[in-house]
Amino acid sequence: MVKCIQARFDASFAALSDATRRGVLERLGRGDTSITDLAEKFHMTLTGMMKHVGVLEQAGLVTTEKVGRVRTCKLGLRRLEEEAAWIERYRRLWAARFDALDEVVEDLKRKDRWARKETDGRGKRR
Repeated sequence: MVKCIQARFDASFAALSDATRRGVLERLGRGDTSITDLAEKFHMTLTGMMKHVGVLEQAGLVTTEKVGRVRTCKLGLRRLEEEAAWIERYRRLWAARFDALDEVVEDLKRKDRWARKETDGRGKRR
């Protein structure tokens, strides 16, 4: 089970690691389109776009259907909910760490202000 989830995460993040593939998903969020139209929009060859769409298909993020000579793409059924939850856990972890760091910095600033009040600026006590 864990290996299956890990493989799915790997496929999802690999698919999302490329700007063109993220752009394809964004475009498909507005509606279905052909691979030819996607290739034109992203200024690439049909073969290149088919490779990108293939990676998205393997991750379950896109499905394609061929009708005649036209292969149409649409968003797949995968919703990336598990991936979003994984990212959220790490976002909370880092937010907590940065909050703790902010507290340390503020404490150091308070100590520095207090030390400046105790001296006359030349290292001597008032």
